[in-house]
Amino acid sequence: MLNLVQLKVLAAVARHGSVTEAARELHYSQPSVSHHLARLEAATGARLVQRAGRGIRLTPEGRLLADRAAEIAGRVDAAAEELAAQVGLRAGRVRLGANASTLSTLVPRAVASLAEAHPGLELTLVDRHPVEALAMLRSGELDAALVFQHAGAPLEEDGFRFRHLADDPIHLISRRPGESLADHRDSAWIGGCPRCRAELTAICAGAGFRPRLGSSSDDMVVVQSLVAAGLGVATLPGLALEAHRHPGIHATELPGVHRRIHAATYGDPPDPPAVAAVLAALTRAAAPGRSGP
Repeated sequence: MLNLVQLKVLAAVARHGSVTEAARELHYSQPSVSHHLARLEAATGARLVQRAGRGIRLTPEGRLLADRAAEIAGRVDAAAEELAAQVGLRAGRVRLGANASTLSTLVPRAVASLAEAHPGLELTLVDRHPVEALAMLRSGELDAALVFQHAGAPLEEDGFRFRHLADDPIHLISRRPGESLADHRDSAWIGGCPRCRAELTAICAGAGFRPRLGSSSDDMVVVQSLVAAGLGVATLPGLALEAHRHPGIHATELPGVHRRIHAATYGDPPDPPAVAAVLAALTRAAAPGRSGP
């Protein structure tokens, strides 16, 4: 009976014309490759290889079987990949990291479509800022992450792959409608994480001043409550306002100022089927036409 492992060995020898190179490709020892060839010849009753100088070459019978072996091995590999994809979507698990504004908006919309299309897929969610999420992605603690990039800021490319999902506009959060950044040159500002404070400083620098930080919070609910109480003004992205909107604040969109929202994975493509399904759902959830602030 023909053995698939032996057929793969014969196909590798045919590709390389060398036992040494075939062993290297298959991560076998040279004696192991020679042993598989001998067992295959015994099983077929035909001489499949013969020495040619320092190397070997296939006999006509060996060439015939090697051609079929390559075809058979390719079909088996394709079937295994298709099965893995099917099983991955039925019973796969994906660990996704994201910050609060995307966890409250994009992710629930994506989860709804995933539950309908792939009810067996298990999605584990982790609330993390972009820097932490990327570190967990690199270490293998996450399978994918949603991160934001301030307009003009570079992406960390080392090993990461980014899929741009949407541009999220930035708003001035104050107690009166129609205000500009310049109206709050001397106001107290509410800052967030270091990355968000850097974004705020860059935005205000564009208006010709440096913001005076009076309070600090990463929580979009707290930030809006502080503004409503008159403790300062702030900037927030549209997704944060979509997730929660305090009745005592006004949001004024800042022209030309936005964050870029990306889905990130780590390592060489392709993504596992379950991860690819989550990325596709996130892409659909971020498509134009969603509700906004």
